[in-house]
Amino acid sequence: MKNNQPAQPSRRAVLKKTLAVSALSVTGVGALALPTIAFAASLSKEARDAMTPDAVIEHFKQGNLRFRENRPAKHDYLAQKRNSLTGQYPAAVILSCIDSRAPAEIVLDAGIGETFNARVAGNISNRDILGSMEFACAISGAKVVLVMGHTRCGAVRGAIDNAELGNLTGLLDEIKPAIEKTVYAGERSGSNYAFVDAVARKNVELTIENIRNNSPVLKQLEEQKKIKIVGSMYHLSGGRVEFFEG
Repeated sequence: MKNNQPAQPSRRAVLKKTLAVSALSVTGVGALALPTIAFAASLSKEARDAMTPDAVIEHFKQGNLRFRENRPAKHDYLAQKRNSLTGQYPAAVILSCIDSRAPAEIVLDAGIGETFNARVAGNISNRDILGSMEFACAISGAKVVLVMGHTRCGAVRGAIDNAELGNLTGLLDEIKPAIEKTVYAGERSGSNYAFVDAVARKNVELTIENIRNNSPVLKQLEEQKKIKIVGSMYHLSGGRVEFFEG
């Protein structure tokens, strides 16, 4: 019996079409609104490689918009898990804080196989994280290094207040240069969250500076325009991820 139903596009084709729309919106071809789609398949090498760093950033901006509007993509995580079993092609590596209220994949509405993720209190960089980022970009082909701080950060507040506890003391010392370099006219204490947020933003900027200064590999990739190293702040109130160039 002949099937008269029109052929349905594959789930992978839907994903590729959406990524193409994202790229168009970045390059100015048209002011297009990205639809809410079903990310049934994990990101393929073909789709990832076709994206520019700007397209990846726009893709995450749209994901954050979906998150804020409570209309996340209909991820089929089991399908993504199966699809990525034999290979992974993430579009970005994200360095964020361990804060339980700031899960990068959720607030950017990303699926399995879409991002490499490193988390440490205060989203600071060190040798191991730099090595992981170099693997993500130089070997695996990620297009963006995203450093994501957040408002009301406990690690930043601890650094401001000179908290001391075992190994945490040394970690907080890595944040203290941001305190000194933050220009702020009001009360400079951990109880003033406006100051905490200002230091958190400066800390993101210094982390990006550290990445460029201490990883010739990533710096060269950025100079060749193969990747972008960018900063962002996740606002706990409202859920917006604010992107800014480091």
